[in-house]
Amino acid sequence: MALTTNKAVLDWIDEKVALLKPDQVVWIDGSEELYAKLRAEAFATGEMEELNQEKLPGCMLHRTAVNDVARVEDRTFICTPTRKEAGPTNNWMEPGEMYAKLNALYDGAMKGRTMYVIPYSMSVVGSPFAKYGIELTDSIYVVLNMKIMTRVGKNVLDALGDDPNFIKGVHAKKDVNPEERYIVQFPQDNTICSVNSAYGGNVLLGKKCFALRIASYLGRNEGWMAEHMLILGIENPQGEVRYLSAAFPSACGKTNLAMLIPPEGYKAKGYKVWCVGDDIAWLRVGEDGRLWAVNPENGFFGVAPGTNMKSNPNALISTMKDTIFTNVAHNLDDNTVWWEKLDKNPPEHAIDWKGNPWNGKTSKENGAHPNSRFTAPAVNCPCISPEFNNPNGVPISAIVFGGRRAKTAPLVYQSFDWNHGVFVGSIMASETTAAAAGAVGVVRRDPMAMLPFCGYNMGDYFQHWIDMGKKIPHAPKIFNVNWFRTDDEGNFIWPGFGDNLRVLEWIMKRAFDEIDAEETAIGYMPRPEDINIEGLDDVNLDTMKDLLSVDKDLWKEDVESIKQFYAKFDEFDTLPAVLKKELSDFEERLAK
Repeated sequence: MALTTNKAVLDWIDEKVALLKPDQVVWIDGSEELYAKLRAEAFATGEMEELNQEKLPGCMLHRTAVNDVARVEDRTFICTPTRKEAGPTNNWMEPGEMYAKLNALYDGAMKGRTMYVIPYSMSVVGSPFAKYGIELTDSIYVVLNMKIMTRVGKNVLDALGDDPNFIKGVHAKKDVNPEERYIVQFPQDNTICSVNSAYGGNVLLGKKCFALRIASYLGRNEGWMAEHMLILGIENPQGEVRYLSAAFPSACGKTNLAMLIPPEGYKAKGYKVWCVGDDIAWLRVGEDGRLWAVNPENGFFGVAPGTNMKSNPNALISTMKDTIFTNVAHNLDDNTVWWEKLDKNPPEHAIDWKGNPWNGKTSKENGAHPNSRFTAPAVNCPCISPEFNNPNGVPISAIVFGGRRAKTAPLVYQSFDWNHGVFVGSIMASETTAAAAGAVGVVRRDPMAMLPFCGYNMGDYFQHWIDMGKKIPHAPKIFNVNWFRTDDEGNFIWPGFGDNLRVLEWIMKRAFDEIDAEETAIGYMPRPEDINIEGLDDVNLDTMKDLLSVDKDLWKEDVESIKQFYAKFDEFDTLPAVLKKELSDFEERLAK
């Protein structure tokens, strides 16, 4: 029974039913009654496993195919009429050619299966930020994850009304064949297609596909921004909350920062940190001329290994109820879950992520996949912001970029102005660690942490940032941080984790013009004594001088690497002139 009379929605669904040929169609109305029925069905078929309901109420376990465990960037496409519109950093195919390929794969792909129709909202239904989508899927796992990650139900269709503008998403598991796996965005058509995967990042189409790739394109056309950023609020002892958004490439501690726990000295004074979002921010200029942000998601899709009561207690506590665990180890002794670095007591009687018997005390293999996940409701997080469901979002006073650099970037610096800040974001980089495949110490550029997620030509994306700067009367100040500076033995100098609040405190003082800074070739820097190191055993004033030092020779080397990265955009002539000038000005400052 259809939940809407919207002709555009119904016509599109009819067309997809004719192509995919499901045995039946079920509309997801958001009712607990329907979810309970779907959970029971998934437990009966083995698609999901029910965990210990006393220790982990409402929690479930899922295992994906062994060949289907992560986002597949080489199978992810942006399909625009011209190659130039997709740009040099995206995989591209002409839309007609891709539709023909997908329709051949979709033909009859849901025979013998049920098609679920999921109406969902990114951001609070009815919010000025909200965008509505419908995902068609043949996976109960997807339905139950989308329930956590987005706002699902009939009220979404009521809010859409007769509007034909909604984001169309089609997902078919098909045979989970990696050779014919495609994750495709058609920005001009508001359409997302996914086939031959059943792993979260490739099939929860509201997440990176919609909230970043499609939304970044919409944002450019409509004058707002969709960014791969956390949002957090810092409450000072006077009770005032100041907000920042921050972009980091993967493996740079983004979720830990989003759920930061203040050091004891700060806690004692009354500081609190509030998490608004851990992954994605949508930003618009408010009526007051400031930039306002919402987290369009409703849950966390976090990496499990390494999450524990020491590294990120707030994230771990978030997983204690109503959570879906994917590709972790199943502890058979008490029907709970385990993953590497959860604790020092791996289970002896367990099933690993591949579904094989596993003894954590003796096995050389990991029990959980390195990219195993938890999908947890945001409301479970102990530090979730009271403004989380505010339809107008929160005002952003600072934008923070970060990467992982052993020597080049100092602990923190501030850009000279908005355009210089865009330059700083565009040259964001991380050095590969032993964990990544290939050589160690290779510099990988990931502008604004958006390289895999920008839905159009990245040169045009840089220009959009520059254009936005002209539209924001009271723009946030832009900063860069590097928690990962090392000494000559390769040890991290800065303690990181909760102590990162010490750096954020300086950032907020600068955002509100409450403290001076020193001008250097790379930007404004704190004086070593201006970062509060009270209570830190291993950090003294000399350490701070080291953390804040600028080695011009290393930066000169970096300039050559930046030129190589920028050269990618020459093919389409889309690198903004502003950034070319910023680079040459930077070179001049370094030469002085």
